Amino acid sequence: MPDTQPQKTPAHQEPQQHLPADQARNALVTLAYGAMASHTVGAAVRLGVVDRIGDGARAADDLAAECAAQPRSFTRLLRALTGLGLLTEPTPDHFAVTPVGAQLRGDIPGSLRSFARMFTDPTLLRAWECLDDSVRTGTPAFDAVHGTDFFGYLAEHPDLSAEFNAAMSQATRHTAELLPTAFPFERFDTVADLGGGDGTLLAGVLRAHPALRGIVFDRAEGLAQAGPRLAAHGLTDRCSLVTGDFFATAPEGADLYLLKSVIHDWNDEQCGQILGHVRRVVPDHGRLLIVEPVLPDVADPSADVISYLSDLNMLVNVGGRERTREDFERLCGAAGFAVRSVTALPRPNRFSVIEAEPV
Repeated sequence: MPDTQPQKTPAHQEPQQHLPADQARNALVTLAYGAMASHTVGAAVRLGVVDRIGDGARAADDLAAECAAQPRSFTRLLRALTGLGLLTEPTPDHFAVTPVGAQLRGDIPGSLRSFARMFTDPTLLRAWECLDDSVRTGTPAFDAVHGTDFFGYLAEHPDLSAEFNAAMSQATRHTAELLPTAFPFERFDTVADLGGGDGTLLAGVLRAHPALRGIVFDRAEGLAQAGPRLAAHGLTDRCSLVTGDFFATAPEGADLYLLKSVIHDWNDEQCGQILGHVRRVVPDHGRLLIVEPVLPDVADPSADVISYLSDLNMLVNVGGRERTREDFERLCGAAGFAVRSVTALPRPNRFSVIEAEPV
């Protein structure tokens, strides 16, 4: 999922074995309050707080009036956002946006507004309330809470589906900048991005490799914004859009197949189906690229906590998981691929490029 790497909080820094008692207590309290922070950010996004402030500082009462909010309670929200580092209060009851908070603006390059909106949406958070049930059963709580699976729910709620597509596009931008130089794409003729959404990732690859052609393969709702995205980059003539379901087939005609943030959405059996369809169409000289976080074999307290939380998010909401290198080797081997290399993208990006060849 997301490519973004937040700054570590005190509770996420070095191993905690030798912390003084007061620091250990504060670290735990910070973690326990984490859900409140998420809800605070979500409320700010839904109310459009950062967009309304814009540049400079604005009076809390004026912002409250624009949001049809009770002034005193709205000021309390603004001060909580200040405590979280998203705003500042340069003079009493006047608030400005910090560089971190500016990422919630919808009108700037590099915005993460849709990303924050999606991952603080009550639809996802309700399933997290049943994390203990998912841990006991090994099944996603989302299905029990909402009466359908996550992607089925998106298909029934077009507005949320559009927000999800935008969030995935925003989360992919950083990887789209790094991936083109992390792998020798020039060895290939055509790359097919399965589950490629609006084409953000493939556009980055094609722009960096002018001789390469592309295919974006996804369901109709996933491809909804792909045409305009590719056209904006002048790539319409070099990239085709193919509607389909990777559980049923994979597009022919490519010698490089790319799966970014797809495998972690599904259990091993489902991943086997996806990879099996790719194996049937990839030529003998072709390659498979999986772009995902790769967990260490042993949990590392100083490592990126987001990957571990993402692992639980996969469990709770979709039934998938984050995986170790050994896990990827096993999945690929069962589908007729052999992993040849695993290359971590430069930090703070959390993703690695897993190259596999047909055997």
